[in-house]
Parts: sequence; C-alpha cells; structure tokens
Amino acid sequence: MTSNAARGCDFPPLPNLANRAYKSERIEFRDTVAVIFEDRVAGGRSLAAHLMHLRDKDVVVVGLPRGGVPVAAEVAKALNAPLDVILVRKLGVPSQPEFGMGAIGENGVRVLNAEVAQLAGVTADEIARVELRERSELERRVERFRSGRELVSLEGRVVIVVDDGIATGSTARAACQVVRAHGASYIVLAVPVAPRGWEQDLVGVADEYVCVTASETFSSVGQFYANFTQVTDDDVVSYLN
Repeated sequence: MTSNAARGCDFPPLPNLANRAYKSERIEFRDTVAVIFEDRVAGGRSLAAHLMHLRDKDVVVVGLPRGGVPVAAEVAKALNAPLDVILVRKLGVPSQPEFGMGAIGENGVRVLNAEVAQLAGVTADEIARVELRERSELERRVERFRSGRELVSLEGRVVIVVDDGIATGSTARAACQVVRAHGASYIVLAVPVAPRGWEQDLVGVADEYVCVTASETFSSVGQFYANFTQVTDDDVVSYLN
C-alpha cells in the first residue's frame, strides 16, 4: 500500500434525508446533515460498515479514550480484530498549549516537530518540562486502563485509529503520529462524524480517511448523537476486558 492512498467510497443515501455527495482528494464523503446516531455504539456500527474492505487484513483497532472506545469496540467486533486503546498526550507550545509541537505515547515514544518548536521559540528545557508533565498524566492513564497489560503490537500492521468524532483534529493527529512511531505500516483514521473538509487539515497524518457523516453544518461532535453521555474510565476498562 502506498502512502496517502486514495480510496473512493460511495455511501448509499439514507431515507428522508437531504444528501449531497462531494469528493475530497482522498475519499468521497456523503454529506448527510440530518444524520443523528442513537449513541456511540450505533455510530460504531455504521462506521464499521464502511471499513469492511479491511476485514481480511492484519488489522488492529485502537480507540481514543474515552469516547472513542465504544465506537472502536464495534469496529473491532465487525472486523474480528483485536481492540486496544491508543494512549497519547499532546505536547503543547507553552505559550499556546492547544498548538501542538509533538506528542508522546507509551513505551517512551516521542514525536517532536522541531520546526514548530523552533518557530515558537521553545527551548529544550521548556520542551523537557512539558514532556515531564504530560508523561506523568500518560503514565496515570496507562496504569488505569492497562492494569499491567502490554499494548497490542502495531509493528507492520494496519492500524485503524477510531474516535467518536473529530473537531479540531489535534488529538487524532497526535494519536496517528504515535501509532506510526510504534511501527504501523498503514494507518486508517476513522470517525462517524467530522466537519466537511476535515481530512484536508490532516494531510499526511494517515494513509486513509473514513467518515460516515462529514457535514458543513458541523458545530460539535455531540450534535450528531441523541445520547452523548460521558464515557467513564470504568467503561473503558470494561470494553478492554
């Protein structure tokens, strides 16, 4: 498979909805602005239907805690693939924490965009302090969600990174960077909902982009779910077990 491979997906129209198809440079989406999923499980089942072309591949499905895990669980079930979480922490520029200059993951993985850090005037000491703080929170989550379990090996495998939706894309970007650093050979970034043109802001992050509803009326992920109650740490542990 080549990097940033194109895949055309012509999703069937849904009844009683105003649909309009449009095509990005990587994947064709169908903009169904009225789609409301009952909950994350329903979103996961719908998403899984658009990932069946990967069923016979060596696939691992990883969910972003916490909201992405129920969605990922349905995808993993449909593809008969192992399920895990991808635990990441974004390394934010100290003066503007929402602006990522890199990310860290389990097993000491660190991805740093040196150009961004340099342009933002971030020193090596400042990077170290940010990483130390985020590493502490990462280790807390590893302890909570893994309870001694090792991360499923991603080396040389197709990895589907799943969340319940994408707003800014910063967490998804960090997750894909960490997955790549863990040796994934092909990365699919998959979500039930996202704003129209979402993949354009994530060019080069994944090899394939899949979304059920990419809407030009997007304002928040939660608007596309009838039930968007918070997923707890205990819920995540339950899915993994």
